[in-house]
Amino acid sequence: METPPCSDVWELISKDRRSLKHVHDNVHGNIYLEPLFMKFIDTPQFQRLRDLKQLGLTHMVYPGAVHSRFEHSLGVYWLAGEAINKITAYQGLELEIEHDDIKTVKLAGLLHDVGHGPFSHLFEREVMSMGPGGNIWSHENMSVKMIEYMVDENNIDIDPETLKRVKDMITCSPKDVLLTSLKPKSFLYDIVANGRTGIDVDKFDYIVRDSRACGLGCNFQFERLMESMRVMDNQICYRAKDYLTIHKLFATRADLHRTVYTHAKVKAIELMVVDALRKADSSYQIVSRAFRPSQFWKLDDSILKAIETSSEPELKEAKDLITRIRRRDLYKFCNEFSVPKEEIDNFKAITPKDIICSQKSGHTSLTEEDVAVSNVKIDLTRGTDNPLQSIKFFKDYESSDTFHIEDDRISHLLPAFYQDTIVRVYSKKPELVEAVSAAFENFQLKTYGMKKQVHETPEKKKRRR
Repeated sequence: METPPCSDVWELISKDRRSLKHVHDNVHGNIYLEPLFMKFIDTPQFQRLRDLKQLGLTHMVYPGAVHSRFEHSLGVYWLAGEAINKITAYQGLELEIEHDDIKTVKLAGLLHDVGHGPFSHLFEREVMSMGPGGNIWSHENMSVKMIEYMVDENNIDIDPETLKRVKDMITCSPKDVLLTSLKPKSFLYDIVANGRTGIDVDKFDYIVRDSRACGLGCNFQFERLMESMRVMDNQICYRAKDYLTIHKLFATRADLHRTVYTHAKVKAIELMVVDALRKADSSYQIVSRAFRPSQFWKLDDSILKAIETSSEPELKEAKDLITRIRRRDLYKFCNEFSVPKEEIDNFKAITPKDIICSQKSGHTSLTEEDVAVSNVKIDLTRGTDNPLQSIKFFKDYESSDTFHIEDDRISHLLPAFYQDTIVRVYSKKPELVEAVSAAFENFQLKTYGMKKQVHETPEKKKRRR
């Protein structure tokens, strides 16, 4: 049985309004900021998040998607506070939640994205792969370094143990589940970045915020899960009747990836920006700066404008690519196919070399520089596995048992497979669309014995010059 709220609990979650700062957010309404959090917010390193668009280059296809990492971070801070306050109100005495636990969770929510680079996830996925050590770089690990730098640089007085827990909450991932589960009060690590189940307030905020910014509807209601969640066996569990609500969380996220984050035009622009940054890296040392917090915090989305307005001759090729983006002279999408599900586990990313090696003799001769390939993976957060299998459910608030639920016990309309891998091919020059499309079709025939694309590349696109 849960303990009803009492005076000790209210003392934990109550605040002195005289010391609070008030912000009105267009998603969550009134957000209140306590003095400790303002010490981090009022630093150049945190204010930098205003100059990082939450969805990177997506605003060039969805014009409303200009919201920033700054407002998302405030949103996650607020939801992290709401989540831990609800748990405290219902189970605070039972779980021995202390004021420092609440403070730590909220601070992790506030600072979880301070290590993001320009252009959202494109930076770590593509830009950082250009240099040595880039394949192990992650925004979560960079957030840890940035937090340490912010504390030192701005002389923020904070308990070292609290800071360590904040960093652990941010870097919690599926591969750390066993280690996390051994920590005292490990349920606290389920709130901001949930490595166990993937249900966390980071997703709650960006799903609603991104949907609204892009003008899309959002049927997922995180408030239902926030109200009904319960800590059992030292982890956050959910009522069995909320199974479909949780499925909608993962399905909505996957739909945003399909229709917004990996939109074919968005990917075309991203490919061009990566090429431009690759050509400009020797001048701006983008990759090497990303390993040093003292330099990294000076990197933001404005780097494109810096390249575009530079008078340096060595930046001409990079500038030309940015000019093409401004004039909507984008890499031309030729076609795509979905990798057969039986091939996904052993799928190896397709490269431009794979495409040009599939040219037929007698066609226009292509080089690797003429072709761009995007390998897109969309899943429900756990690859080919069903994420709901990692979640513990309970019957009602009278029960003390937890259990897992199989999909077919709920509905036969739920998916039987949980991951898509899509291969898209682009021509960097409009006059080569026909040749690239033909090579791509031949690649499919050689690899799968048949064309996997849904239809031929439209003739109109082939003729476009």
